[in-house]
Amino acid sequence: MTSDETLLKELKILFVEDEVNISKLLKEALSDYFFSFTVANNGEEGLQKFISVNPDIVITDIMMPKLDGLDMTIKIKELNEETPIIVLSAFSDKEKLLKAIDIGITKYFIKPFDPEEVLEFLIFLAKKLNKHRIICLNKHFSFDNNTNNLFEEENIVNITKREKKFISLLIDNKKNITTSDEIKSKLWEEEEISDERLRTFIKRLRAKTAKELIKNIPGQGYIINR
Repeated sequence: MTSDETLLKELKILFVEDEVNISKLLKEALSDYFFSFTVANNGEEGLQKFISVNPDIVITDIMMPKLDGLDMTIKIKELNEETPIIVLSAFSDKEKLLKAIDIGITKYFIKPFDPEEVLEFLIFLAKKLNKHRIICLNKHFSFDNNTNNLFEEENIVNITKREKKFISLLIDNKKNITTSDEIKSKLWEEEEISDERLRTFIKRLRAKTAKELIKNIPGQGYIINR
């Protein structure tokens, strides 16, 4: 396996396309290169899968039922403004191109496209993403955004999947305080969670890491203490 293929194997791709033939073509051509290759058939499903899968890169058509690719992109950027988004479209008119640029599209491919050309650009993106995958939380702890592993110095900290998701949530929301309600809804979804259970959950994580890693802002929520 080449170094480029190794980088691709760490990435999760979300492909949003309502045309079955194109969806099948790209999945067959590219899916084996990646850690996962998730397909959605419209913008609404794409947004739902973005939330559940947390992909590294999104590839999307523009004209789709329920929610078009550009409107879906706006909603994705509200959730994570740093996610690269590639647009595949039969449209080449200036209005759609300008809107795509304005909302932060990373790349625009006009149909019919060459899957090899798309793959080359994905390799380019993988190299850029790899440089930013390790996030320094403070002088002792770091977090690998691709694998969701937490490190103390160079040692992996043994934490649960939900604890990894919690740290990832705080990192994604680094510019703001993450509220208790948001933590409950993202980590437990439909389950009703008391404030006491949330505090116990965070207390256990602090015991595995360091008391000062997760900071409580009284009456507001939690942040990573950098």
